[in-house]
Amino acid sequence: MVMAPAKILVVDDDPAVRNLIQRFLIKQNYQVEAAEDGKTALALFEQFNPDLVILDVNLPDVTGFNLCQEMQSRNGVFVLMLTSRADEADKIRGFAKGADDYLTKPFGLGELEVRVGAILRRQRVITTAEQKRLVFEKLMIDPVRREVALNNQAVPLTALEFDLLHFLASHPGRVWRRAELIQEVWDYEYVGDQRVVDVHIGQIRKKIEIDASQPALIQTVRGVGYKFESPAHPQHLEAKS
Repeated sequence: MVMAPAKILVVDDDPAVRNLIQRFLIKQNYQVEAAEDGKTALALFEQFNPDLVILDVNLPDVTGFNLCQEMQSRNGVFVLMLTSRADEADKIRGFAKGADDYLTKPFGLGELEVRVGAILRRQRVITTAEQKRLVFEKLMIDPVRREVALNNQAVPLTALEFDLLHFLASHPGRVWRRAELIQEVWDYEYVGDQRVVDVHIGQIRKKIEIDASQPALIQTVRGVGYKFESPAHPQHLEAKS
């Protein structure tokens, strides 16, 4: 079966940057639309339904952080943020708003290609073994529908939060270093502050833990990393397609 080309929305108020990215991605056989401000971007977002949004932090009518959060709240779309600041605090803030990745301007088109490819690979067709719903007492993770429920209530996770939780829950009891999680979940050699993992873990904990300050499910292993601790042995259920 031939997969349709991924759809990418580029949002940047700098026409030179916007046009460069758009032309490059079209050459890579992606479907690409572009917008110069937040209002246009949201209208295109609704019509185009992109798989990935490449989003500049500084827009004339809205911050990229808020636009990222707005888009994420609608369908959990992947977001790659662009910033002219190398400030790690800026990146941490973006990740907390749901961004999947960051590129600091100026960047090479080769790096852009690697980041885009890595993000979109998360859309891969999952194998039969990976289609099992995981159930840990009151927590249910469905990899086919990409849904999480706690006490039968839907838990709103961003795309990356879901991938991270599902990966950890698929290996209960195993301790993962931050660098390992970045390699497994982000799917490339991440260069930068590994606190991005901590930020995403913190966001997930707020949504699934009874007390995020005393987490029972995703536990910190001091000096090493994180592990998912099952409250009981997982029940594997066939996921509904």
